[in-house]
Amino acid sequence: MADDLRHALRRDLERAVRGEVSFDPQSRALTTMDASNYRRVPVAVVAPYDAEDVAAALAVCRSHGVPVVPRGGGTSIAGQATGTGVVLDFTRHMHRIVSLSPEALTARVQPGVVLDDLRRAAAAHGLTFGPDPSTHSRCTLGGMIGNNACGAHSVAWGTTADNVRALECLTYGGEPLRTAGRLRADLRELVDGHLALLRTGYPQHLPRRISGYALDALLPERGRDLVRALTGSEGTLAVITEAEVRLVPAPPVRVLVVLGYPDEGAAADAAHGLLPYGPLTVEGMAADLVGGEAAELLPRGGAWLFVEMPGTGEAEALRRLADAGDSVVVTDPVAQRALWRVREEAAGTATRTPGGAEAWPGWEDCAVPPARLGAYLRDFRALLREHGLHGTPYGHFGDGCIHVRIDFDLLGAAGVARFRRFSEDVADLVVAHGGSLSGEHGDGQARAELLPRMYGEELVALFGRFKDALDPAGGLNPGMLVRPAPLDGNLRFAVLPRRPVDVAFGYPRDGGDFSAAVRRCVGVAKCRDTGGGPGEGVMCPSYRATREERHSTRGRARLLHEMLAGEVVTGGWRSPEVADALDLCLSCKGCRTDCPVGVDMATYKAEFLHHHYRRRPRPASHYLMGGLPTWLRAAAPAAGTVNALARVRPLAALAKRTAGFAPDRELPLLAEESFVRWWRRQEEQPAPGAGATVVLWPDTFTDRFSPEVGRAAVRVLQAAGLRVVLPPGRVCCGLTWVSTGRLDRARRVMRRTVRRMAPVVAAGHPVVVLEPSCAAALRTDLPELLGTGEAAALAGSVRTFAQVLEEAAPGWTPPRLDRAVTGQTHCHQHAVLGDAAERRLRARAGLNGGLAAGCCGLAGNFGFERGHYEVSVACAEDRLLPAVRAARPGTAVLADGFSCRTQLAQLAGVRARHLAELLSDGL
Repeated sequence: MADDLRHALRRDLERAVRGEVSFDPQSRALTTMDASNYRRVPVAVVAPYDAEDVAAALAVCRSHGVPVVPRGGGTSIAGQATGTGVVLDFTRHMHRIVSLSPEALTARVQPGVVLDDLRRAAAAHGLTFGPDPSTHSRCTLGGMIGNNACGAHSVAWGTTADNVRALECLTYGGEPLRTAGRLRADLRELVDGHLALLRTGYPQHLPRRISGYALDALLPERGRDLVRALTGSEGTLAVITEAEVRLVPAPPVRVLVVLGYPDEGAAADAAHGLLPYGPLTVEGMAADLVGGEAAELLPRGGAWLFVEMPGTGEAEALRRLADAGDSVVVTDPVAQRALWRVREEAAGTATRTPGGAEAWPGWEDCAVPPARLGAYLRDFRALLREHGLHGTPYGHFGDGCIHVRIDFDLLGAAGVARFRRFSEDVADLVVAHGGSLSGEHGDGQARAELLPRMYGEELVALFGRFKDALDPAGGLNPGMLVRPAPLDGNLRFAVLPRRPVDVAFGYPRDGGDFSAAVRRCVGVAKCRDTGGGPGEGVMCPSYRATREERHSTRGRARLLHEMLAGEVVTGGWRSPEVADALDLCLSCKGCRTDCPVGVDMATYKAEFLHHHYRRRPRPASHYLMGGLPTWLRAAAPAAGTVNALARVRPLAALAKRTAGFAPDRELPLLAEESFVRWWRRQEEQPAPGAGATVVLWPDTFTDRFSPEVGRAAVRVLQAAGLRVVLPPGRVCCGLTWVSTGRLDRARRVMRRTVRRMAPVVAAGHPVVVLEPSCAAALRTDLPELLGTGEAAALAGSVRTFAQVLEEAAPGWTPPRLDRAVTGQTHCHQHAVLGDAAERRLRARAGLNGGLAAGCCGLAGNFGFERGHYEVSVACAEDRLLPAVRAARPGTAVLADGFSCRTQLAQLAGVRARHLAELLSDGL
C-alpha cells in the first residue's frame, strides 16, 4: 500500500473509530498468521468497541477500497483469519454476553465471547452450548460461527449452524443484513432459479458438511434459513456484530467409556455402530498420540474410541454390548479430564511425528459418512504411503470427521509441489467416499481451490454469485471460498531464513535450528486460556494478567517469526517490538510443558536478550540481578551491615533506583550466616548405618537467603539414612545470567561447575537441588548451552528433594504430620522437573490439600525489576494468593521456591515453608 493511502486510511480510521486503531509493526505482526500454514500481512488492526465502531471501520475501509477480515481467537487452521487489509479484532472489547435466558434456552453474545466464558455462564443454569472445539478455552463464538465449528459433541448437539438462532450482521457496503423474516428478493431469485442444482448438488448422509456455502439452506423446504447459510461463510459475506445462540441442558452425569481396538481402522469401523446407544460423543485416536499418565488409564489396544455417555447405566450397557477387545468405564472427573486433555491437545501433539519430524495441517479435517470411515482411513493410509508421507489420524469418528497433521516439507519447492499433488489426490479420495473437503474448520485457503472437485463448476459458480450479491465490492476476506488464493501460496515458511541462525543455545529438540524452534508455534493458542483451575498448568501468566496477545506465548513466537522474516519487524535482534513483548515474559518455562508443541519461550527470551544487548549497555538490573551470586558473595562478610542499611528507607530507595528495581519492592535480607558456612562449622554425623551418598547443591538462594531450608534438608536426608556431602568447591547453575541473557558469562560459570562436579557425577552420586529454578537450569539450560556429554551427565544426575528420598531411601518412612497444606507448585518444577514425587511424599507424610498452579509472579529477577510490579502482583492474585487466603487457620503454606516464599511474604504477610522444613519439624 502506498504511503499516502496508508496515511489517509489511518487518519480516517482514527477519527471514526473509538476503539484501538493500530498500524504499528508489532500489532500487524501479531495477526499475520492464524493456526494454519498461511501468512498474510495486514495493513492495520482495529479493535472496535461496538457495532457502531464496526460500521464506522467498514465505511472508512470501503471509501479507500481496503479489504476487511474479521478475526476472533485466531485459531483457524485453514488460513481464513489472515488478511492483507484491515483486521477487525473482536477479542479486545466485543466479548460481552449480552443476555442469557434459561427459560428460552438462548443467549445473545458479541462475536468476541470466548466459548468457555459462555459455557461457564450457562452452567450456572444447568445449560451448555453444544459445539465444543478442542480450542474451547480460547476460540470465540464469532469465529465458531464463521467456520461452522463443531467439536467432540456434535454427535449429540450438532454443529454451530444447528445452534445459531439469529445474527446481527453488517455487509461490507454497510447495510444491516436481516436474517429473520422474508428472504431478500435477489437471494430468493438466485435460489429459485437453481432449485434442482441445490437439491442434488450436495453430498448426502454426511453430518459434517462444512465446505462451501450452505446455499441449500435457502431452499423453500428448508425454511429459507439465511442464518444457516451465513454460518460457515468464513467472514466473506458479512461481519457479525451479535448472535443469538441456542443452549442445551447439560447432562448431570457424564461417564466416559474407553473401548480398545487393534488399530484405528477397526475403531473407525466400529464407531458408527455405537451411535444407536445415544452417546454424547464418539472420539477416536491411535496409540502414537497417547502418552504420559493418561496412557495408564487406557485399556489394551492400538487405538481407542472415547465414548461419552449421559449416565452410568447407559455407559455400562454400551460397554457390555460394544464389540471391543477391551474397555474401561471412567467415572472419576479428574481421570476423565486427563484423558480428554490428551485428545484436545492432539492438534499440537500431532505436529511432531513419532520420529520427530515436523508435521503440518493442510489436510486437517475432512469428513466422510460415518459408515464409510474405516474404508476411507485405509485408503487414506495407502495414499500417504504412495506419496511418501506420514501422519496420525484422530478425531470425531462418530461423525466421520478426521484430523491429521502430515510431515509435508513446506520449506522447499519440491516439498511444496508434493503438498499440492497430495492435496489434489486426497480431495478426489474424499469425494469418492461421498465426503466433504472440510468437516470442521472450513475451507479457507487450504481447500477452497479444490471445491470444484467436490461440488462441480456449476455449483461453485453459484457460490460466486451468492458472494457477489452480498459483497459486490469483494471487500470481505478476499481469497477465501470464492475466487480463492492457491493452496500453495502465502505459505508462512517462505519468508524464513534458509540457513540456520547463529545462536547460543543448542536447541537439541529442533536440530540446532532457531527457526525450527520458532516454527514450533502452530497457533493453537492454549497460552490464551484464562480459565484454568488448580491443576490446569502454568502457561501463560503474563497473558492471564494482561489479556494482550503480545504477552502470550503465541504472540511472542509470532513476533520472533516476523523478526526472522524481516518484512514487518525489521530490526532483527535489535527489534524494539520483540523486546517489548518479551519484557513481560516471566521465564516461568510453563510453555515448555503446557504448550502442546513445547515452545520454550524462556529459552527464546534468553537468546534474544543475549543478541539484543551484545556490545550495548544493559539495564542496571541485568548487572545486579544477573550477577547476583557474585554480588552476594562479596556482601556476605558484611551481611549485618547490609541488612541494617537496607532498612533505612532513603538508602533503600536510592539503592533500588540505582539497581533498576521496582520502588514498591522490599529488598530481601541476607542471612547472617550462610548455609555453606554453617555446614563447614558442623562435624557431620551421618545417621547410623548411613546409606547412599547424596550431594546437596548449595544454590545461591538457599545459601545466602534461606539457609534454614538447607539445614532442614540435611536433617531429613540424614534421618532417612543418607550420607550428605556438598560439592567439591564453589559451584553455580548459572541461572541468573541465563535469565538476563548474559549467556557468554553463563557458559563460563557452567563450564567451571561441570569441571568441579565431574568426580561427583563419575561416582554416580545424585545431586539434590532444593531450589526448583536452579534444578531446572541444571536439567535444561546447562546441557543446552554447553552441548557436551559432561554437561548432559550432570543434568541427568539432578534430583529434587522428594525424588532423591524416593530413589535413594525407598524404605524410609517420613514423619506423619497430618496437616492441611496450601501454596503453589513452583513453575519450573511443573515445567521441567515434574512434581509426582513431591505429591507422593506429601501424601505419605499426611500433608493434605492440593497446591495451586501457575506462577507466583516474582519469578527471580522479573518481579524485582522496575516496570514489572503490577504484572507481578496480578500473577500472584491469579491463583496463588486466593488459594492462600481461602485456607483454613492452621494450614501450612508450602512453597519450595525462594521467589514464591518472598512473594507471599511481601504481598500476603505469610511465611511459606519448603517441604524439607515441614518434614524436619516433624522429626
